[in-house]
Amino acid sequence: MSAFIVLGAQWGDEGKGKMTDYLAKEADVVVRFQGGNNAGHTVEVDDKQYKLHLIPSGILYKNKLNVIGNGVVLDPKALFEEINYLKENGVNVTADNLIISDRAHLIMPYHKVLDGIKEKSRGKNDIGTTGKGIGPCYTDKMERSGIRVCDLMHKEVFYNNLKNNLEIKNEIISKVYGGEKLNFDSIYNEYTVYAEKLAPFVRDISVEVYDCVKSNKNVLFEGAQGTLLDIDYGTYPFVTSSSTIAGGVCIGSGIGPTMINGAVGIAKAYTTRVGKGPFPTELNDETGNWIREQGHEYGVTTGRARRCGWIDLVILKTSSRISGLTSFAVTKIDTLGGLDKIKACVGYKLDGKVIDYVPASLEDLAKCEPVYEEFDGWDENIKDARDYNSFPENAKKYIRKIEEFTGTKVSIVSVGPERDQTIKRSEI
Repeated sequence: MSAFIVLGAQWGDEGKGKMTDYLAKEADVVVRFQGGNNAGHTVEVDDKQYKLHLIPSGILYKNKLNVIGNGVVLDPKALFEEINYLKENGVNVTADNLIISDRAHLIMPYHKVLDGIKEKSRGKNDIGTTGKGIGPCYTDKMERSGIRVCDLMHKEVFYNNLKNNLEIKNEIISKVYGGEKLNFDSIYNEYTVYAEKLAPFVRDISVEVYDCVKSNKNVLFEGAQGTLLDIDYGTYPFVTSSSTIAGGVCIGSGIGPTMINGAVGIAKAYTTRVGKGPFPTELNDETGNWIREQGHEYGVTTGRARRCGWIDLVILKTSSRISGLTSFAVTKIDTLGGLDKIKACVGYKLDGKVIDYVPASLEDLAKCEPVYEEFDGWDENIKDARDYNSFPENAKKYIRKIEEFTGTKVSIVSVGPERDQTIKRSEI
């Protein structure tokens, strides 16, 4: 059996969509185990670009089963918009190639409203959420007042849960934040339509995924966001609301850890992040702007410009430790082609000591001074390479440094967005 994890090893936007698409070629099943439509995965196939937010990247292959797990928070409106978008682009989505957990929690209209007004009320202390209701939905889940897909399948249960929830949410919206109350009937009617449309896709995905693994099918678990956005191990509170690390797979898809064979961490050859929070290797200069433009570093979901900086090997070492990574896939190494000098952070200087891990306190992380090792650059034509032996020696030295510092091999290197611009160095 083969059950394997693909996850982000930095602050998200590492190229997980492309790498999942690449690895899905050998998979039978692709499972999304956390997050919501705040994610944005871009995949290019035959010069055509697809932008996915909820549906697993394996959907672009025929005869693959794609699974939205119970760890995902599901916006039905966004889901069906994405299904229509895929159909318009020649990708058919049916209950034969997509199934959805009956335990997944639903994003409701009041979640989106609360997300927006809460963020606005924070003023200059805003977190930088996407405003899609992700955090408030997870809040209800932990508060045990959420509405699940299985609840939506039972009209009376859904009616009562929505009625009780909306009474409370409307009080908060109107009396705490001064917003307008939402209408019960319009929400109820909208979601009962979604219930009929969702019904064919709904399964107990824990049973389905377990049976797939036991029957020796290759199962690939696809993460959203990245390690440094994890609710526990990320740069809290500037994080997402779910567990983005390998441990989140078991919770978000309902299988045990003994069934998982390994995990690959996707990492850019440099570092980016969106929104606020400490960023030790950030480049607020011409080099940072150059990397942003060369790498087209703008959010798939929000369109926001990403902050850019040198690769942070402390982050990658931390990610490898937390998720037990068995290898890395390094993306966008082509973006750095043409630079005379390239730096890699090999430690943080904090209070006179050099550390090789990411501290929990944002105050401590903000004080960390990156310790750099400098490398000679390589020619921009690296994007034309199709095997590792043809890489410039300076690029190979850079890859070797990642492996040496993190103690984790680099199994795949990507030199562009296309499938054929992916170079496998070793089996993962």
